Amino acid sequence: MKVGIVGAGSMGYAHATGWQQTDADIVGVLSGTPDNAKELADKLNTQVYTSYDDLLNDVDIVDICAPTHLHKQYVLQAAQANCHILCEKPIALTIDDGIEMIRACENANVRLLIGMVLHFFPEYIAMKRAIADGSVGTPKVTRMTRASYRPQKADDNWFMDEAKSGGMILDLMIHDFEMSRWLNQGEVVRIFAKSVRGQHPEVLADHCLAILRYDNGTMAHIEGSWAYPKPMFHVRAEVAGDDGLIEWESDDTLPLQQYFHATDDNSSDVALPTSPLSQNPWASEVIHFYNAIVQGTPFRITPVDALRGLQIALATKESTVSGKPVSITPVEVSA
Repeated sequence: MKVGIVGAGSMGYAHATGWQQTDADIVGVLSGTPDNAKELADKLNTQVYTSYDDLLNDVDIVDICAPTHLHKQYVLQAAQANCHILCEKPIALTIDDGIEMIRACENANVRLLIGMVLHFFPEYIAMKRAIADGSVGTPKVTRMTRASYRPQKADDNWFMDEAKSGGMILDLMIHDFEMSRWLNQGEVVRIFAKSVRGQHPEVLADHCLAILRYDNGTMAHIEGSWAYPKPMFHVRAEVAGDDGLIEWESDDTLPLQQYFHATDDNSSDVALPTSPLSQNPWASEVIHFYNAIVQGTPFRITPVDALRGLQIALATKESTVSGKPVSITPVEVSA
């Protein structure tokens, strides 16, 4: 199987590590930043492409690690070229775009996996198993936090453009929206959220708190933030049931930590969480994708799962603007 990587930022590098652990042939890298493409291509001992069409002609699989506003265009072209697709989250910026992407892949008989990487963190898998085996009884409340510093790319910082990234709520909190849905085994029907803006007034939220109500009666409290100093990335997850409690914090195994604005800072432009139990969940995700393509086995997460995560994120943004609760009906993708 031949694969091409689109995007040579943090995600391009994270995914490349996974591809190197498969039997796939990495035929090339394409990026809107040529210097970044060359640097990653050199590390992978492969070539740089300047045309997406040329790349698609040479591969069986395309791995899209490009900015969110480009996802739809790249996925539709890849489907038309009969390439299987691994695409970073979120699936798209709108529900209609996401539906069009899913339908295009179904019609072309190509497979699409959206990179909801929390499904490849052992901690969340362990929480899911604990719920399934009855360790907490019936889940009642899920609490999740994902707090980091604001992405600080030196070139085009598309994260700070709501029209390109969807902002913090779509880019960061979507992980926990989708994961809480997976853990609670229900569908979100109502959302109420509050947010605050930071020093970039064009960004809708630097910090947000959302309360989700599920159709099975459970609730989730989701907190997301780009308001912390580098190099902090703090993650917390908790599920409380009528028979027990399970919880995890990303720095549970660490001593007291002090975070501060460093003058000599080597942290990445975009914060990436780590897992004490797994060195690179993105590599695990890529390996899972590759094996599923080769063996014809199901993906751990479906495109509709990713689309419903997007729906929750968009409703959260709506609630922060209106100041009112937002009710939703889970989106469906009809043939």
